[in-house]
Amino acid sequence: MYILRIIKKIAGKVIRILYRLTYKLVSVDERLVIFISFHGRGYSDNPRAIYEQMRKDDRFKDYRFIWFIKDHKTKNLEIPGAEIKEYFSFPYFYYLSKAKYWVINCKMPLYICKKPKQVYLQTWHGTPLKRLAHDIQASEDTTFYRSGVSFEQMCYSYDVDVERYNYMISPNKFCTEVFQTSFQIDRDRLIETGYPRNDFITNASKEEVIELKKKFNLPLDKKIVLYAPTWRDNSYVASGYTFELKADFEKWRELLGDDYIVVFKPHYLIINKYENDHSLDGFLYSIPASAEINELYVLSDILITDYSSVFFDYAVLNRPIYFYMYDLEEYKGELRGFYLDIYKELPGKIYEDESLMLKDIKERIYDYSYLETFNDRFNSEQDGHCAQKVIDIVFHE
Repeated sequence: MYILRIIKKIAGKVIRILYRLTYKLVSVDERLVIFISFHGRGYSDNPRAIYEQMRKDDRFKDYRFIWFIKDHKTKNLEIPGAEIKEYFSFPYFYYLSKAKYWVINCKMPLYICKKPKQVYLQTWHGTPLKRLAHDIQASEDTTFYRSGVSFEQMCYSYDVDVERYNYMISPNKFCTEVFQTSFQIDRDRLIETGYPRNDFITNASKEEVIELKKKFNLPLDKKIVLYAPTWRDNSYVASGYTFELKADFEKWRELLGDDYIVVFKPHYLIINKYENDHSLDGFLYSIPASAEINELYVLSDILITDYSSVFFDYAVLNRPIYFYMYDLEEYKGELRGFYLDIYKELPGKIYEDESLMLKDIKERIYDYSYLETFNDRFNSEQDGHCAQKVIDIVFHE
C-alpha cells in the first residue's frame, strides 16, 4: 500500500507537469462546457441545477457537456445528455484545457491553468455563517486544513483561484459584501442571482416530495426531522475530517415519540461513518453524505443543524429550524468565528441541551417571525428561476 501511494503521488506530479507544459497547445471548443461539484464527489449542487436548466434551453442543443466525477465507474452514474470523465485523469486535464466554459462550485487547486478565452463560473456552495479566507480572524501561529498551512498560504490558495474567475454567483446582498472582503474579488465579477440549486426547493411539488420519501424508504405518515451537522476544523486524522456524534438518538426517540422519525445526514467532508444502531430501526434513517441534500430539505418538516450553512437554504421552505450547538463555547472561541450575531440573527433558537430542544420540537414551540426577517435579508433572490438568470448572464454570447 505504501509503495502504491508513492507511485500515485509521483504519477500525479508527472501529470501536472505535462499539463502545464501542454495546455496552451489544446484549442478551445466554443461549445464545450465542463462541470465539477465538490472536487468530483458527485452530480450535485449549483452545477447540477445549471446543467439541468441548460438542457431545457434550445440555445444549447448543439453543446457538449462533460462532468468530472471520482470513481464514476464504480458509482455506476448516468447523467442524461452528458459525458462522465474520471476526475484527475488525463482526459480531465485535456478537457480543462479545451472547454470554453467551466462551471465549478469549489476552490480549484493551484496548478490549474486557465486561458484568457476560457470562462470560469464559480458557483460556490453556500451562504457562510463561519468566516472565510481573508475574513478569518486568526493569530499568527494558526494553521489551516489537515495540511497545516499558514494563514498566508491559505489565503494565497484562494487568491490564485479568484484571479481565474470570470463570474462568481452571490445568493444575496449579504454575500455580495462578504465575498468582496473574504475572497478579495471585485464587485463587477459577482452576479447576485440567488442559488440555482434552490430552484428545486422553491418549485418542488407535493407529488415529487412523496416520490422522494419513497426513494429513501421513509414512511409517508410521520413528521420528518432532518439532522444535518457540519464538520469541525479542528477534528481530523491524516485521511480526513472526523465528527464525534453528540446526539443521543435513544433519547430523541423517547422524547419525540412515535409521530416522528429522524433523517441523519453528515457533511460530505466527514470521513468516519456512523454505525447504525439497529435498535433504532424505524426511527433513525442514516443517509449517505453523498446524497443530494436539497431532496432531504423538501421531504423534511423540521431542520436541526449547528454551524452548517444549510439553514440559509432551508429557510426558503419557511419550516422550523433548531440549532443544536453542544460545543458552542469551544467553537466560537477556538475556530473560525462567525459573520452573524448568532444570538440575534439566526432563524431559530440555539440549544446546548438536546433535551430542551427536543421538548420544544415535540410541543411545536417555534417563533416563525425569525423566518420572515431572515428571508427578507438572505433569500429575496430565490424566485425559482435562479439557474436561468445565471445562464442568461454567463452564456449571453
